[in-house]
Amino acid sequence: MTTIHLAMFLFPGYHLGAWRLPDAVPELDLGIEHYVRAAELAEAAKLDALFFEDQAAVRRSNDILAGDTYGAANPRSIHFDPTMLLPALAMRTTHLGLAATSTTTFNDPYNLARRFSTLDHISGGRAGWNLVTSFNEDEAQNFGLDAHVQHAARYERASEFVDVVTGLWDSWDPDAIVRDKQSGTYFDTDKMRFLQHDGEHFRVRGPLTTGRSPQGRPVVFQAGASEPGRALAARTADVVFTLQSDPDESRAFRDDIRARAERFGRDPDHVKVLVGMTPIVGDTEQDARDLADRMMALIPDDLALSNLKPLAGGVDFRQFDLDAPVPELPESNAGKSHRAAIMAVSRQQGLSVIETARYFAEGSYRKMIGSPSTIADTMQAWSEAGACDGFLAVPTHFPAGVEDFTQRVVPELQRRGLHRTEYTGRHLRDHLGVQQY
Repeated sequence: MTTIHLAMFLFPGYHLGAWRLPDAVPELDLGIEHYVRAAELAEAAKLDALFFEDQAAVRRSNDILAGDTYGAANPRSIHFDPTMLLPALAMRTTHLGLAATSTTTFNDPYNLARRFSTLDHISGGRAGWNLVTSFNEDEAQNFGLDAHVQHAARYERASEFVDVVTGLWDSWDPDAIVRDKQSGTYFDTDKMRFLQHDGEHFRVRGPLTTGRSPQGRPVVFQAGASEPGRALAARTADVVFTLQSDPDESRAFRDDIRARAERFGRDPDHVKVLVGMTPIVGDTEQDARDLADRMMALIPDDLALSNLKPLAGGVDFRQFDLDAPVPELPESNAGKSHRAAIMAVSRQQGLSVIETARYFAEGSYRKMIGSPSTIADTMQAWSEAGACDGFLAVPTHFPAGVEDFTQRVVPELQRRGLHRTEYTGRHLRDHLGVQQY
């Protein structure tokens, strides 16, 4: 039976209403003790990894400046730099993979390669980098730009960026650092290479100061539905996240990524596609529906509409008939995945503009609402249909949402033999079954 890979995505305020529940702890946003507890729960459930998103800006800052503070000041704006959070979690876990988002648009490859190599050393080979190009104007304005870099240009930069990063990770042989006291040799210079990269965007000498990391290369995660996004993922990523909400379309996406990877000379089985899902769990179907309704009622419509705006590249949905289906959205310089997902969700589920806004205010990923058994049924069906290699679970809130997934849904998958009951490897690459370096 095929094993379902599971990662958990922890992002404060991801569901724009759930943080207001009486039992929710919104202080997760800047509370290290809460992150540690979540990591412990994830590791007890034997998940592959705990994953963190990042956006280096307060969301919709232009709206705030224009006076629309109510719609803009949502809880997704407040969170740590995840690369600073991972070392603390590494010291409180032993097997769980730890992955963080870091953008290629507003970083330099040497610093990023060194940072994730360091994380891999600290964690004993459990680090992962989520490669993104960023999609909103707010971030650009924190890095000296009036507007975001054009979509095609930022993917061109990202392509060279990841080549530099992986080249730096490969700049030391595993046995290069010998620390031989007898001979006085600290490292073998014949087993160390200067990268000497001289490209369109970067000039980088190398090597890293960290030697070779435990995994050889930290795991590379990526999400992207556009043509350049798929090409980059197929060429470079070990794990690809997708927003697919329909199993047939998800299978087509996975087949496309695997075929592209093979054309790049890669083993397609070494590229894992994880579908994002938001579990809303109850003892019965009705209990879960009631919980979903309670959380939805805590999201004001103005906030839901404001939240949808940056995902669609600045489209103001208030200009449309809120009770009509979402119209064809214009192309923009924002990320392509969310634009496509907004239109797909509206069409596939027959949702109006306001209903679509509410859907994405609960989070961008597919909602799985029900008992642990029925949610496991859906996950099993997707897996057996070849729609994905696993799931990126996005709980609605902490701690109950995290506990419901790790302590109720995952045990049901384990009972069916669909997820491990013990870790069998030391490294994140072992958990995922991706290429070894």
